[in-house]
Amino acid sequence: MKIAVLIKEVPDTGEDRLLNLETGLADRSASEAVLDEIGERTLEVALKYADANAGTEITAVTMGPDSAQGTLRKALAMGAGTAIHISDEQLLGADLLLTAEALAAALRRGEYDLVLAGNMSTDGSAGVLPAMLAELLNLPAATSLSAIEISAEALSGTREFDGVRAEISTPLPAIASITEALPDARFPNFKGIMAAKKKPIEVLTLADLGVDPLPADTARSIMLTVAKKPPREAGTVVVDDGEAGRALADFLVKNNLV
Repeated sequence: MKIAVLIKEVPDTGEDRLLNLETGLADRSASEAVLDEIGERTLEVALKYADANAGTEITAVTMGPDSAQGTLRKALAMGAGTAIHISDEQLLGADLLLTAEALAAALRRGEYDLVLAGNMSTDGSAGVLPAMLAELLNLPAATSLSAIEISAEALSGTREFDGVRAEISTPLPAIASITEALPDARFPNFKGIMAAKKKPIEVLTLADLGVDPLPADTARSIMLTVAKKPPREAGTVVVDDGEAGRALADFLVKNNLV
């Protein structure tokens, strides 16, 4: 089986995240760049299947700047066999549609049996990319799975939403996305880290993929203005001097909270 795992380089969630007020884009130099945790968990799903099924081919796929090669090397050290890096200056600030078109073009080349992704990244948090890829590739999508089982011909899983649990299944080829309910990923060992240095990373541009970043017949999102988040205002302190209940009720009424 051939499995593609979508991963992403993101700013460290434990550090401050800032916008560049001139470009409107995330200031990625403001914090350390790391492999998104949901991407690690997604890769772990593929690796567990490969552990039990000899001959499984796993390819890590990402779109991003040159620095994203570091996250790909980590994926290779964890156990992925090969990697694909979509890198092009014209992708700077790409919207979801262009991102999906570029990733879909790369995935078509590989003819994968299964494409695995996280349900959403920690920097964008859009949560729609797996469904967009399924539409572009004309594949069934099993999204936001909190449990997943993969066989040679199909996959099944559990989706939980607003207290409702649904058991879903689909034949392969297909796209599946997982949530953080899946287990943590394994750590790369020394052998894996050394082996990752020799594993291939294929670098692709938009020209290689045949994707036009600004086609005349396709709308693209355009950012008009960007502003820094205003400082948080000081809150109201209610001192319990025997009238705290009344003061709290008056505050809620005044602010249209009740």
